[in-house]
Amino acid sequence: MSGQTLFDIRNQDKSILHATCVAVGGRGALILGRSGAGKSALALQMMALGAELVSDDRVELRMVGEKAMADAAPNLRGLIEARGVGLLRAQDAGATPVSYVVDLDQTEPARLPEPTETVVLRQTVPLLRAAGVPNLAAALMQLLKMGRVDPEWPSI
Repeated sequence: MSGQTLFDIRNQDKSILHATCVAVGGRGALILGRSGAGKSALALQMMALGAELVSDDRVELRMVGEKAMADAAPNLRGLIEARGVGLLRAQDAGATPVSYVVDLDQTEPARLPEPTETVVLRQTVPLLRAAGVPNLAAALMQLLKMGRVDPEWPSI
């Protein structure tokens, strides 16, 4: 199922996606991007700041009630690739609700963007177009901890 996009998995109850996911405070950031876009590198940066790994490279998604939950495939649980270093062990966050989608292939032209959404399985979640965003790991950590000042986005 590698190569599937979010568009391909709408209105489904489960899927496996080529992506990475980290958790902060029980909220998941599903990181998307082409091969080599920096998904694992971003996850490692966030883990250095306190995030926990949900899954690297392949993310199992399934609907639980009204929530899209992300988890690791059993053979990848607790492992993350560090390019040039190898496979590293990591603390496993377990199944985590997807709270945000971070797309490393899309650029956000606005300095203070309007809210954008996407659909993960059957759940609508905020989408961040994050290609080239400076200080992305730190910004995502703060977003997952405290939310964003915007009445249209879900409050934490």
